[in-house]
Amino acid sequence: MRTEILGVGFDNMTVEQAVAEGVRLLDTAGAHYVVTPNPEIVEICRGDADAMEAVRNADLVLADGIGVVYGAKMLGTPLKGRVTGIGFAQQLMSRMSENGKSLFLLGAKPGIAEKAAANLQRQYPGLRIAGTHDGYFQEDEPVAAEIAASGADAVFVCLGAPKQEKWMRKNGPATGARLLVGLGGCLDVFSGDVQRAPEFFQKSGLEWLYRLAKNPSRIGRMMKLPLFLVHVAGEKKK
Repeated sequence: MRTEILGVGFDNMTVEQAVAEGVRLLDTAGAHYVVTPNPEIVEICRGDADAMEAVRNADLVLADGIGVVYGAKMLGTPLKGRVTGIGFAQQLMSRMSENGKSLFLLGAKPGIAEKAAANLQRQYPGLRIAGTHDGYFQEDEPVAAEIAASGADAVFVCLGAPKQEKWMRKNGPATGARLLVGLGGCLDVFSGDVQRAPEFFQKSGLEWLYRLAKNPSRIGRMMKLPLFLVHVAGEKKK
């Protein structure tokens, strides 16, 4: 039973539970995908029926964003906590490295996925990198075919929301992978081109503030958070 917030149903899990489910899906036949909505993505879904459908049909919907946790609490249906996409991915790669699973990296600017692959290979020695492809492509079919030919067990799809969610729902089966995970800008972090917020900001749920300070042009996107909370308050009144 998912915890619904403004039409998006979230799986009420700890990071450890989410990773365990991800590992299970990796060993389950068929294509499965994971989404990690934050308040901005929930707001996008409210105005984009295809995005909402893609998110609602995911095998795992994880609460990436302290605003989602606050929203659930406001509605009287508290979540166990926040499960960030990058935290989920890191623990999943650790488990994959133990089992010799392979990973394909899709997204970001040309050259970024390759840098990320080299860093991840060093960080998780048992992890096999099946291949990489940047996010600047026009046709889905050749990319899905390339992933299928690589034999990847999992794919990190970093195309930004809602493109990545729609892409996974549409193309997941054609990739031949068991698990696809939508991770936004994580490849920029894995490559070393972007630094993740210090631990204090991570633990305090203030990564958004750190990113805003580093990149003030994000203010338009950040305004989705108060809008999200206004909409949650309206939902509570109903």
